[in-house]
Amino acid sequence: MYIFKAAVIGAGAMGAGIAQVISFSGLPVVLKDMDQKFLDRGMEQVRMIYQRRVDKGRMSAGEMDSKMSLIIPTLDYGEFGDVDIVIEVVPEKMTLKQKIFAELDGICPEGTIFASNTSALSISEMGRATQRPHKMIGMHFFNPANVMKLVEIIKGEGTDEETISDVVSFTESLRKIPVVVKECPGFLVNRLLVVYLNEAVLCLQEGAASMQEIDAAMREYGWPMGPFTLIDFTGLDVAADVGQYLYSQYGERMKGAEMFERLVKLGRLGEKSGAGFYGYGDQTDEPVTKIIEELSTGKQPTEFTPERLMYQMINEAARCVEEGIADTKDIDMAVIAGLGMTYKGDRIGPLALADKLGIDVVVNGLEEFEKKYGMRFHPCNKLYELVKEGRLGEKTKAGFLEYV
Repeated sequence: MYIFKAAVIGAGAMGAGIAQVISFSGLPVVLKDMDQKFLDRGMEQVRMIYQRRVDKGRMSAGEMDSKMSLIIPTLDYGEFGDVDIVIEVVPEKMTLKQKIFAELDGICPEGTIFASNTSALSISEMGRATQRPHKMIGMHFFNPANVMKLVEIIKGEGTDEETISDVVSFTESLRKIPVVVKECPGFLVNRLLVVYLNEAVLCLQEGAASMQEIDAAMREYGWPMGPFTLIDFTGLDVAADVGQYLYSQYGERMKGAEMFERLVKLGRLGEKSGAGFYGYGDQTDEPVTKIIEELSTGKQPTEFTPERLMYQMINEAARCVEEGIADTKDIDMAVIAGLGMTYKGDRIGPLALADKLGIDVVVNGLEEFEKKYGMRFHPCNKLYELVKEGRLGEKTKAGFLEYV
């Protein structure tokens, strides 16, 4: 099915960004919100994105006006009678999402695809709130949507192959990179990112290193920004909510660092609130220093190394292979496109990195970390299986990938 008209529900930063991406591809798109203030703000955000293109000489003012005219702002469902796909971009509350999709079920044509931009919640549960679970799918864009290339396409238990194919084609028409993943809590990228970020925060609250030291070390390792800068950019409340959900689903290995809860209670939500791990404007990071002192007083400081963070991500990526969440190349592509991962100047994902370092080296490192810090570092079966088979990575010409 070709998509001729789209709709986005939720005119916040992500919703507005997705609407801009769709309009830029030349398709008309309805942008709906419940509040005129948010709708106006969303439209202004879209205009600002286009204006930057005009200012850089990449688009004329006339072209900007033409693209803006493709976006139909609305407070009701009047424009939804002929849409081919609806992308929901509202807060991460399952009851709210189910309510919206149940409403849409009685408004949209029978063939309309329902997509959720959720970063972690169950697509299958959303589908069960409708009479068309075969048309329900996850379409997870990354922030900022107009810049980031990756879109995770998540299959629910009832999603049919035609819907998957249609959404993959639609994603490609938006000049994005689709990666199809099996449904699981956190899907793919956020599942890997959470263990990496959480380990960074544990290092901080255990006195292993400062925020500045950890951020600098991970930038030097190859990341476009350090973990604390990234958390502040994403929002501590968002990171804490996703982390808490994954903990409820996966257990102790995903238990969140205490600092998340403490900082959220102080209203330090990141850049958007003027303070997170770092202070912005006239804010400082003094409250963070105080919390670290409280949590680490009387305890022996632990040790920070980039491997402590990276081996966690590699281990979780190997679990995703083990569970069939996505294939090896797609996992690596998702982390590169979604998070900008590099290593020593090369664009490389966690599984190819494991091959480069040596899977036996990674397993030995995880076992050492397990002795020091607990079961969250226990190597998964897939890693042990590869070592047993002698597939140690590049040095044996075979690991997660094959080498000629």
